[in-house]
Amino acid sequence: MKKSFPLSKVYSLLESGPVVLVSSSWKGRSNLMTMSWHTMIDFDPPLVGCVISDRNHTFKTVKASGECVLNIPTLEIAAQTVACGNVSGAKTDKFERFGLTPVKAAAVKAPLIKECYASLECRLHDARMAGKYNLFIFKVVKAWADASVKAPKTLHHRGGENFMVAGRTVKIPSRMA
Repeated sequence: MKKSFPLSKVYSLLESGPVVLVSSSWKGRSNLMTMSWHTMIDFDPPLVGCVISDRNHTFKTVKASGECVLNIPTLEIAAQTVACGNVSGAKTDKFERFGLTPVKAAAVKAPLIKECYASLECRLHDARMAGKYNLFIFKVVKAWADASVKAPKTLHHRGGENFMVAGRTVKIPSRMA
């Protein structure tokens, strides 16, 4: 039997995809941020909508640089992934503090993260809703994925300290894209 559900917890029902580490770079300094509010907006070109709070240092660096990398971590670096989201990058080198390795990207200045399963190099496509909703639309201009990882154990935020781990693929006949 269904019961009334708190509106403040709706996010936990509509979890949008894997937690990502957003890397950015501005004036020669790289930064990381943990993010779970994102969604695909279009397929071709691939556009991703991301909500980045204007209270986060990353909001400023992404808006100024016009680019970032969406790095997809797995369970193996869950502790570092969550910890990155609990510290401001304004005065902290999160790569150094959390033992993550920056790797030069091909199309943007923001670095990839070596320890992540996949990385999406992005350029800012549309920031018209950033002021009101903190919503940025990014165009993926280069994508990388570790081909040896067949079932990545990605993290999915369910609110608070609750995460689900993916890794099992189920095939169900469908005409969905």
